[in-house]
Amino acid sequence: MSKPTLTVFTTTYNRAYTLHKGYEALKRQTCKDFKWIVVDDGSTDNTKDLVQGWIEEGIVPIEYYYKENGGMHTGHTEAYKHIDTELNVCIDSDDWMADNGVELIINRWRKYGSERYAGMIGLDVYADGRVVGTQFPEGLHECKSYDLKRKYGVVCDKKYVYRTDVVTQYMPYPTFEGEKFTPLNYVYQQIDQKYDLLCSNDVYCVVEYMNDGSTLNMFQQYRRNPRGFAHERNVLMSIFPDIRDRFRYAIHYVSSAIFSKNKRFIAEASNKTLVVLAIPFGILLNLYVRYKTRR
Repeated sequence: MSKPTLTVFTTTYNRAYTLHKGYEALKRQTCKDFKWIVVDDGSTDNTKDLVQGWIEEGIVPIEYYYKENGGMHTGHTEAYKHIDTELNVCIDSDDWMADNGVELIINRWRKYGSERYAGMIGLDVYADGRVVGTQFPEGLHECKSYDLKRKYGVVCDKKYVYRTDVVTQYMPYPTFEGEKFTPLNYVYQQIDQKYDLLCSNDVYCVVEYMNDGSTLNMFQQYRRNPRGFAHERNVLMSIFPDIRDRFRYAIHYVSSAIFSKNKRFIAEASNKTLVVLAIPFGILLNLYVRYKTRR
């Protein structure tokens, strides 16, 4: 049997109650040129038995990997140890592929894909069909992800499909003792420096934001994982082309350094001048986050 073109991967933690939506959607796919990797980030529910039952059904090709709980970024690191297909896409444990999502992805890549592209961006929609955020402007064929909001007015979550050989150059994600979250975004922003992304208004994914999801708990994540956030901000501060973005990341870097009590944050900064200028604003941001996360 030949290797599929696309890996759909899902990192999950105690999401057995909703993971079946992803599985049912994969069974409905109009194109079968994919496999599903499930990374279980230390779940204590019946996730393992559930996925094992699906493997035994033999309808969808599934690989299951269990690891000790370490957070979403460690789940991505684990997934990329096992992804061996040309393309990959992450579908969160509370989301699911559009029924023709795999077909749309593969057809577009076969028609337009090349070495100059790191992958593709498509749309997320809610279960009622409403587009999450805004669509891409008519006629826009390729872009950088960091241009979406400022240059094209495209906002909110989109679904990214990446070439595996590109992303693995930036693996693994760093881990910090006592923390379980490092933002994923900085890897994709680094990829933007070398590659473009194909973009279209094809719908790849249906999303459902859960109350226990990282998106809705970002302020808590920010406070609990300051070194992971500081790491991301430090990288982004050095690569973003717009000075306004770099200064914004400097402010966040200062705020995270205060939470982590890192007295060497200026010495460790990728742009020391910006960080020094950002200190007063970083202090204000830190106070704001403390206010938003007060018990």
